[in-house]
Amino acid sequence: MTEITGKIIAIQGPIVTVQLPGVRNGEQVQVGHLNLMGEVIRLEEDKATVQVYESTESLRPSDIVRALGHSLSVELGPGLLGKIFDGVQRPLDKIFIESGDYIARGLNIEPLARDIEWSFTSNNRLPLGRQVSPGTLLGKVQETATISHPILVPPGCQGELVDLAHAGEYTIEQVIAKVKLENGEIQPLRLYHRWPVRTPRPYQNRDHAVSPLITGQRILDTFFPLLKGGKGAVPGPFGAGKTMLQQQIARWANAEIVIYVGCGERGNELVDILESFPALTDPHTGRSLMERTLLIANTSNMPVVAREASIYVGVTIAEYYRDLGYDVVMVADSTSRWAEALREVGGRLGQMPVEEGYPAYLASRLAAFYERAGRVTTLGGKKSSVTLIGAVSPPGGDFSEPVTSHTKEIVQTFWALSKELADARHYPSIDWNDSFSDYVNTAQQWWAENIDAHWLEYRNEALKLLAHADELARIVNLVGPEALSPAQRWVLEGATLIREGVLQQSAVDEVDSYCSPKKQMLLLSFMLDIYHQGVTLLEAGVPVQQLSDLPILATAKRIKSQFGSAEIDQLHDFEQSIRTAFNKIRVEYG
Repeated sequence: MTEITGKIIAIQGPIVTVQLPGVRNGEQVQVGHLNLMGEVIRLEEDKATVQVYESTESLRPSDIVRALGHSLSVELGPGLLGKIFDGVQRPLDKIFIESGDYIARGLNIEPLARDIEWSFTSNNRLPLGRQVSPGTLLGKVQETATISHPILVPPGCQGELVDLAHAGEYTIEQVIAKVKLENGEIQPLRLYHRWPVRTPRPYQNRDHAVSPLITGQRILDTFFPLLKGGKGAVPGPFGAGKTMLQQQIARWANAEIVIYVGCGERGNELVDILESFPALTDPHTGRSLMERTLLIANTSNMPVVAREASIYVGVTIAEYYRDLGYDVVMVADSTSRWAEALREVGGRLGQMPVEEGYPAYLASRLAAFYERAGRVTTLGGKKSSVTLIGAVSPPGGDFSEPVTSHTKEIVQTFWALSKELADARHYPSIDWNDSFSDYVNTAQQWWAENIDAHWLEYRNEALKLLAHADELARIVNLVGPEALSPAQRWVLEGATLIREGVLQQSAVDEVDSYCSPKKQMLLLSFMLDIYHQGVTLLEAGVPVQQLSDLPILATAKRIKSQFGSAEIDQLHDFEQSIRTAFNKIRVEYG
């Protein structure tokens, strides 16, 4: 194929106008003498508008531009897990070797190592001459100690299998199979392939998510559940605890693959994540969490259009592992910074701004991104999922701003963080009044079958109690606690039990950092039991102050940190302690 070349006409920040006849929209290009990476985003006759993923300083009009003949793509194959990439899938460890602490411009580094040999186990049940199609299993590679990596026929390849490599050691560039296509052409297959990031990967069909993503965080699992294959958002102002909550989800979620995309976040926050994740132990295997994790780091001082690309790079890799049969959770931190990249590029292109300067297509871009979540039947016939969780950073915590409001309409689980709760040291600082989940009915079936049939009843009662207490708290602020009846004062005590004994959870407490579904239900049932016992005694004439002074209330708030999820029997013993404490008062009052 003849190489298409052209020249730069004009430069406006990351937006470069080039004369490049014959280039296609979306095609990747190399710009200038440094071979900066860029992507064509608009065509007008023989002129093309290119967004460059690196700083355009020192570029000049008339510098050469080369079209690469393919869209912005990622390499998909063994060697992705455990790695840290930048926003366009360049490995940061190799960038450091090449250029030190500062990323040099124009570095063109292969995402996957070419010199590593992988132990390939061939699919012996696949005879030569058989017709193969996308999703057909060719063999397997053990990518990490915990993750087996199936090697599948990639999308777009269908025909007769004419060659399949024997078991052995292969690099990703070596041919491990050959397929004779319908047109007679022989297509070689390797351990990896490329895929354009803006094109969703194909699957057979999409179905309804059926099981919850268990994160071990009580307020998420018990009160506002997210399903595997679902769409969730974590909006919150600076300092509300978004990053810590996302780390907890990444560490404890019962997904098999975790992808964390740091999109435009502050460098110090991303450094904390990049340093802490490799040090974390996977609670499910006891090995390093990085064996099933992949990080994409794109800080706020990096080129703005690379920030926009990083989201698509992350979700494409997530879809790839979904196609291999894994349940994947991807955390994007944050979609607000991604939207700011759209706003900046749109402004430089002269597009008409609408809400707060964002382009008119903001809502559709957000919807298209979240639509790539879902539970599907893969081309290989497996059931797997991609769960997307997008953090949102509204300025000043204003949830009515465009990114948050559009996201709220798209997602089905909304974990709203509160600055007031964070200031009160209540973590996770999720506001139970502003949060919601549309997955409650589906999650209820799972909880009823696997944990406790009373889950929905307890959840709804606790939320009503919290809402009632919030109303009473406003009255107390106006006229003081003396205006409340004994029953109303006990409502406040009951809500405090739920807030401190269930909703509050310490990420740094070895016992309480993770809470199993069984322990979550027990803790919630304890708090509601104490509340109900108190209501009964109040009706019998027991003073509310005597109930509030019961030592069992303070013990109940601490029980979550005293016994772990494996010590359910000891937790059951506490139930008898509750009965004993209230029976003592019953005897005292006849």
